[in-house]
Amino acid sequence: MSGATMASTPSPAAFGAKAWLLCRLQSLLPVAVVLTGVLLLWYALAVALNAPGAIERHLGGANAAWSAEDLVRTTWSMDRPVLPAPHQIALDTWHSLVDWPIGNPRSLVFHAGVTAQATLLGFVLGATLGALLAIGIVHSQTLERALMPWIVASQTVPVLAIAPIVLVVLGSLGFSGVLPKAVIAMYLCFFPVTVAMVQGLRAPQTIESELMHTYAATSWQALWLLRLPSALPYLFPALRVAVAAGLVGAIVAELPTGAEAGLGARLLTSSYYGNTVQIWSALLMSAVLGVLLTAVVSGFERLALRHRGQVR
Repeated sequence: MSGATMASTPSPAAFGAKAWLLCRLQSLLPVAVVLTGVLLLWYALAVALNAPGAIERHLGGANAAWSAEDLVRTTWSMDRPVLPAPHQIALDTWHSLVDWPIGNPRSLVFHAGVTAQATLLGFVLGATLGALLAIGIVHSQTLERALMPWIVASQTVPVLAIAPIVLVVLGSLGFSGVLPKAVIAMYLCFFPVTVAMVQGLRAPQTIESELMHTYAATSWQALWLLRLPSALPYLFPALRVAVAAGLVGAIVAELPTGAEAGLGARLLTSSYYGNTVQIWSALLMSAVLGVLLTAVVSGFERLALRHRGQVR
C-alpha cells in the first residue's frame, strides 16, 4: 500500500470519534424536533391569546389601520401579555440574572438560593425519615401493619391544604424562616424514599440471607453488609423523585406565608402586580433549579455505584 493511500485512510480513533458524534446527533435530533414544535406552537398561542388586548390597547381598535405584521410584533412585545413569548421570558430571566447582584431581591439567583436552601434541608430530613421508616418496617411486621397504611394515606392529603396548617402550628411554637418550609418539603420527600427503600431492603434473595445467618451475622451486620447495598439501585431513583417533589413543597410553602424571598414569593408578588413575564421567568428558574438538584443526586448515584463496581 502506498504512502498516499495510507495517509487518506481514516484512523480507528477518528472513525470512533465520528461514530460517537453521529450517535449524539441522532439522539439529540428528536429533542430538537420536539423543542422546535413547542416553540412554534407557543409563538402561535401568544399571538392568539394576546391579540384582543393588543388590538384594543396598542393598535387603536379593530377599525384602525394596522397590518398582520403589526399585530404579530405587538403581541410578542406587550408589557403584560396573557401569554409571554419565549424570547420575552428568556430576556427577563437573563436580565434578572446579570443586571442585579446575587444578594438583591430582584435577582432570580437570590430567590432560587432561598428556595434551594429549604428544599435541600427538607430533602435531607425526608430521606432520613424515609430510610428509618423503611428499616423499621422491614425488620418488624408490627410496624409494617401499623405504619404503612398511614404512610400511604398521608399522600392523599393535598400539600396546598396541609401547608398552611403546618406553618401555623410551627409558627405558634416559635419556628420561622427556613424550617417550616423544609418540613413541607420533607412531607413530600419521605414517601418515595420509604417505598423504594422497603422494596430495596427486601431485594436480597433467600440464599443470601441464609448465608449471612451461616456467618452468624447480627441483624445490623446483615443490614449494613447485605440489605443496604442491595437497596442502592432502588434508593437513588426515589431520591431523584424526592428532591423534585421537595422543590415543589418548598415553593408551595412560600405561598401562604407571604414570604419576601424565594421563588414562591417571586411568583406571588408577580401575580399581585399582573406581571406575567416575571411569573414565567420564575417558573423557568424553578425548572432549572429542579434539573440542577436532580443532576446533583444523579452525580452521587454514579459515585456510589462506581464504588460498588456498577458504573452507569
